[in-house]
Amino acid sequence: MDFLSDFLTLFLAKLQSPTLGFLIGGMVVAAVNSRLTIPDPIYKFIVFMLLLKVGLSGGIAIREANLAEMLLPAAFAMIVGILIVFIGRYTLAKLPNVKTVDAIATAGLFGAVSGSTLAAALTLLETEGIEYEAWAAALYPFMDIPALVTAIVLASIYNNKQKQRRAAEEQLSKQEYLSKQPVASGGYSSGQNVAAGGRPKKQQVERVKVWPIVKESLQGSALSALLLGLALGILTQPESVFESFYEPLFRGLLSILMLVMGMEATARLGELRKVGQWYALYAFVAPLLHGLIAFGFGMIAHVITGFSLGGVVIMAVIAASSSDISGPPTLRAGIPSANPSAYIGSSTAVGTPVALALGIPLYIGLAQALAGG
Repeated sequence: MDFLSDFLTLFLAKLQSPTLGFLIGGMVVAAVNSRLTIPDPIYKFIVFMLLLKVGLSGGIAIREANLAEMLLPAAFAMIVGILIVFIGRYTLAKLPNVKTVDAIATAGLFGAVSGSTLAAALTLLETEGIEYEAWAAALYPFMDIPALVTAIVLASIYNNKQKQRRAAEEQLSKQEYLSKQPVASGGYSSGQNVAAGGRPKKQQVERVKVWPIVKESLQGSALSALLLGLALGILTQPESVFESFYEPLFRGLLSILMLVMGMEATARLGELRKVGQWYALYAFVAPLLHGLIAFGFGMIAHVITGFSLGGVVIMAVIAASSSDISGPPTLRAGIPSANPSAYIGSSTAVGTPVALALGIPLYIGLAQALAGG
């Protein structure tokens, strides 16, 4: 009971944080149809600055870290990213009136990582004085890329199977039609696609090329900014500019980003209504479930390697997040048959607010309760 009481107290306290306050404020501003707008170039610049700062801090830490300590958390991040996509494939895709390719794309977006949600979590961890490995932010690509690749591969396999099934049905229909027609002398073949015994030949399966998917992910603006920061942090000595410029601006820029995301979440509610209640249910439950799964893997790393509880929280948060910048264009290119309103609407209207307002306080409160115990 003491554990539960401490956890609930800590959880409620997180909901009153300034970061989450700006998110809720943005949602309220949009709900009352305010004309307040934040230009898109400013939003993109803020995201770039935040992720570059996160990358720099991670790169500086990696330069001084024992790389062996990173192996298990990185492996777990990859496993969680792939697992999230399979969970969506065999849960959301099975619900009524949900198209399989739309479900796979949605699961891929929820398996990918939101840089802004990660930045919010890092700020709250620092506010609470919870220590974490600075390189933990580098787990981002280990979860993000495998999730996107897995989603696109699964969607391609599914689409190929559907094409084969349709082709087989067409060939069988054609064969049945021809069998009812009189055969003239020197009759004709029923088609090159029909094998001996009247069965249609299997269509050649198109191979999924993985490298273009990885390349597309690496070239995304969010991941590029993070990787650039990591490279600069590892290969150069950016401490002076980091402490004098990036560090002081971080929380102010993050507050504006949360305001924009709150406004965007409310604006996307209309898109979510188009694709039905099942996506809303998935988008509410999935971030919390994914985060708890990652939290469990993180605790295994905590026991085995001494991975900090703050690092466990970061792993849970990136699992709970859904990509808001690099993921949508990657999925548009990789799964063009999927409906963007389904996966983008689910993510921005429900998934991201749940991850920010409920997920981050939940995992931080859980980590603090465990530390107190």
